[in-house]
Amino acid sequence: MPAVPRPAKRSWWLEEALARPELAGPDAPPLRGDTTADVVILGGGYTGMWTAWFLKEREPDMDVVLLESDICGGGPSGRNGGFCDGWWGHIGDMVRTYGEADTLELLMTCGRSPAEIGAWCERHGVDAWFTQGGDLAVATSPSAEGRWESTIQAARRLGVEDEYLALTPEEVQERCASPAFGGGMLIADAANVQPARLARGLRKVLLERGVRILEGTPVTRFRASRPALAETPGGTVRAGEAVIGLGAWATWWRAFKAVLTVRGSYMVITAPAPDRLERMNWTGGEQVRDLRSSIHYGRTTPDGRIALGLGGLQPDLARRIDHRYDSEERYALRVAQDVARLFPAFADVPIEAAWGGPINVSGFTMPFFGSMGAAGNVHYGLGFTGNGVGPSHLGGKILTALATHAEDGFTRLAVVSREPKRFPPEPIRSPGMMAANAAIRRKDDLEDARRRVDPLTGFVARLPRRMGFGLGPR
Repeated sequence: MPAVPRPAKRSWWLEEALARPELAGPDAPPLRGDTTADVVILGGGYTGMWTAWFLKEREPDMDVVLLESDICGGGPSGRNGGFCDGWWGHIGDMVRTYGEADTLELLMTCGRSPAEIGAWCERHGVDAWFTQGGDLAVATSPSAEGRWESTIQAARRLGVEDEYLALTPEEVQERCASPAFGGGMLIADAANVQPARLARGLRKVLLERGVRILEGTPVTRFRASRPALAETPGGTVRAGEAVIGLGAWATWWRAFKAVLTVRGSYMVITAPAPDRLERMNWTGGEQVRDLRSSIHYGRTTPDGRIALGLGGLQPDLARRIDHRYDSEERYALRVAQDVARLFPAFADVPIEAAWGGPINVSGFTMPFFGSMGAAGNVHYGLGFTGNGVGPSHLGGKILTALATHAEDGFTRLAVVSREPKRFPPEPIRSPGMMAANAAIRRKDDLEDARRRVDPLTGFVARLPRRMGFGLGPR
């Protein structure tokens, strides 16, 4: 049994990036006093920072203030798996949610994000380990074989089937040799990044562009008025327009409580062992995910490590965010054991760090954007459901269009015009979600162990789908 990995102080990614302060630029001290701005952005993750970038691209003289309670990239943007895609893997659910025409428009728009992020990194000298290795989805149980067929069928109906390549078990082994893997599917138009390096590099470029970043500045009270008012411990910001990009921390805002919930995602990273990756054929930079609902997601690093994550974990009723989302020994041990199970060539390679964190989950598992307030000057982008590295780039374009009141294609996308799915009210919501989430994970684990899924577990695991949510198995 592997040793319980060391809890990372933040995440291994962010620790690695913070050890290189030249990546992020100068300090950004907290707000002291009152100030005004054209736009105030709440949240220093990818969503807030890409919005700041595109605002300055559109209007270089615009005064943009970004407020972050921690440091930029200190939340999910600095601890995720670094999977950078354009929603191609979600095509089936997208068609069911938005219809074929709107889905195709979203794919054509978001599908450019990975390549655009790679080009942005190269242009600005941001070494985020950008690797265009593709997205490899694999079956880890007999019941998962062929689950990609509905994806390819949906793609065929939209005329984009060339984006996908079905793989036999032998072809999967040629890309990543694991005794747990069967057949699968490759989406070539996907990349991976060192997520904290991307976040910190984006921070540096924004400072160079004149964005006023104020770290260590939590918003204690926000008023959706004209001008919008953000109150902090050290002062206030009044701005004509405001953008909310707070991720999981927006879940308990009155405006969003009904359409967001929280789940945990946990990762571990091994010591370097590049020779073993060579023996496994895992040298093409592919990001690997299994076809479970409670997903495993893994990737390699330039120095030969494996980073593996497990999503869909929930330490309690999800009524609050506490330390268990950041560090929970039983979940860290579970993911460490999964490294040995899925990649036995790494079974005796030490696990160097473990970390976790909350993600905000939407009912359709897709982000949603819009404007609120009597003046329509407060704009939001939330609900990325653990898939925000690439789509947040598009999110920045959407929020820029909303904040500048531009009547363009970005404001007419389905993720803006379609209302998000509402979760049931309390007291049904929290215990119901916890029961369904536990059943989903149990069903996946039983299938991976080649054991029978009992009728009750199967029924409860499928309830979210039957209720119209994009969560869990069909």
